[in-house]
Amino acid sequence: MKIRHPVLIKVLGFVVACLVRLWIGTLRFRYRTFGPDINPNKRGLQGRYIYAFWHENLLLPAYHYSRPDVHVLISEHADGELIAQASRHLRMKLIRGSTTRGGLEAVRQIVRLGGTSHLALTPDGPRGPRRQVQMGLVFLAAKTGMPIVAAGVAFHNAWRMKSWDSFAVPRPWSSATCVIAEPIHVPERVDRKQMELYRQRVQDAMDRATEAAERWRP
Repeated sequence: MKIRHPVLIKVLGFVVACLVRLWIGTLRFRYRTFGPDINPNKRGLQGRYIYAFWHENLLLPAYHYSRPDVHVLISEHADGELIAQASRHLRMKLIRGSTTRGGLEAVRQIVRLGGTSHLALTPDGPRGPRRQVQMGLVFLAAKTGMPIVAAGVAFHNAWRMKSWDSFAVPRPWSSATCVIAEPIHVPERVDRKQMELYRQRVQDAMDRATEAAERWRP
């Protein structure tokens, strides 16, 4: 059953945010990188990046990468409103849009930030297909000049929901690993064929980072 009542969505958003703080805070967390350390939590990090996580693993970045210089791209679909409300309670800064809807407005908002913030998004959201990078991510990178950073996440003991993305709910006091790939720079001027090549590069980077995270169990 889909929830549409705005008051109920706000209440559930608050509850979800509280659960994320308590639940994900119990996990043993490890971080790895394929190249330079571009963890958004790193002090003095130079440049601004687009961090891409699979939709099924939203809970981990919602907890570990909630900071004032990271904006989160949240879908304008009705289903995205609950996530948006929870994100606000987690003190995340939001940009409404997705790789399939509201993308141009998202670009305008990012440009208005003037290079002061990172962006985090799910390249297979809001409705899939699961673990398939959508072309909109490449479009965002080309128009904003921000390199794409593929992030692979593995919860090493988790329940899976019966949803299109097999959404992961890690068991308390289990472990999680995040692997960051090298940044991918997309030129501003790219034709359709070149965009597909970059999309495949990002897809490959997401797949490799995810496989590495799943192998590196604590």
